[in-house]
Amino acid sequence: MIVGPALAGNANADASLARVTVTVPARLHLGFVDLNGELGRCFGSLGIAIDTPRTRLSLGRGERSRVDGADAARAQGYLDALVERFGLDRRLALRVEESIPAHVGLGSGTQLALAAGAAVARLCGLDLDARAIAGLLDRGARSSIGIATFEQGGVVLDGGRGDNDEPPPVLSRLPFPEHWRVLLIFDHSRQGLHGPEEAAAFRRLPPFPAAQAAHLCRLVLMVALPGLAEAELDRFGAAIAELQRAIGDYFEPVQGARFLSGSVAAVLAWLEAEGIVGIGQSSWGPTGFWADRQRRRGRFIGRRRPPSLAGGLGPLFCDQPRAQSRRRHRGHAGRALTARRIGPMAHWPLSSALLPDKTAPQEARPGRPTHGEETPWRLRTSCTC
Repeated sequence: MIVGPALAGNANADASLARVTVTVPARLHLGFVDLNGELGRCFGSLGIAIDTPRTRLSLGRGERSRVDGADAARAQGYLDALVERFGLDRRLALRVEESIPAHVGLGSGTQLALAAGAAVARLCGLDLDARAIAGLLDRGARSSIGIATFEQGGVVLDGGRGDNDEPPPVLSRLPFPEHWRVLLIFDHSRQGLHGPEEAAAFRRLPPFPAAQAAHLCRLVLMVALPGLAEAELDRFGAAIAELQRAIGDYFEPVQGARFLSGSVAAVLAWLEAEGIVGIGQSSWGPTGFWADRQRRRGRFIGRRRPPSLAGGLGPLFCDQPRAQSRRRHRGHAGRALTARRIGPMAHWPLSSALLPDKTAPQEARPGRPTHGEETPWRLRTSCTC
């Protein structure tokens, strides 16, 4: 999370703040390690912070309550809930400048809620951390991945939901290797299950086999996390792919297939045939992903053409990143690559993303670099099937 006050005067005095800007990353949900729940805890999520897409909003004082920009309706609900809960002056102006696409598996709702809550807390002098904000705005019901990546980024494993209503505890947070990349595959014609439909889907599913849950826990603990810690992409990627197969097949009765989008599934199958590891679908999808090492400019990814989809897809190439300004967080966010379909049978140029953040959130004044600020890599975020 980046919180940057645009102000005049003392940065430590909340009364002097004119406007607060919050920027937060999306997250990938790689899967659940225990959907059985016989041991008293259920779910247990593994996820990664990625630096694009992102949500960026600003909050200031105004003459009346006003919310505009991307995903304004949801942002209005979060702002109203906090104003009512703490009896705040309603004359607040919230603008959502950028928003993670909704209901595509990237944690848009949680990140928007946390960003709005962090802005309100900073501007109004409330003592609220991310977990407190999540509780007030009914986020983190099954997973703490969005909360943990909001706080510090990195690759996060949580301990699953217990008997209380608290978000699951974070068991592990590891940095994402700097030379790895994540490419996202979007299908803009589909949305993943959410809201009441998501809750109903969980109720319709049969019990998850205890033996399979035990195997997935062992797989993540003894293969995926050590592979990540030692930067062994093949081991990490193979474990993620196996986790994805198990969870995807379990969810098939409610989402129609292992992966929600047939177009995304076709691309993932092609990538797997090309020897690419670490493929899967984030959360309920339809967004797909793959993990790979950074490639040099113009290097061809794959020896064959991708599958023929509506509108056509061409070969995949990887471009070098372009330098832009960035601030760092503690932990590493995955450097997302994004593929843009330029036109029918056109190439997909790939761009590298911002470097992961490594330090605690910093406050910044416009035009004045914060301690620890560096030049990052910035990417476009658009990948269409």
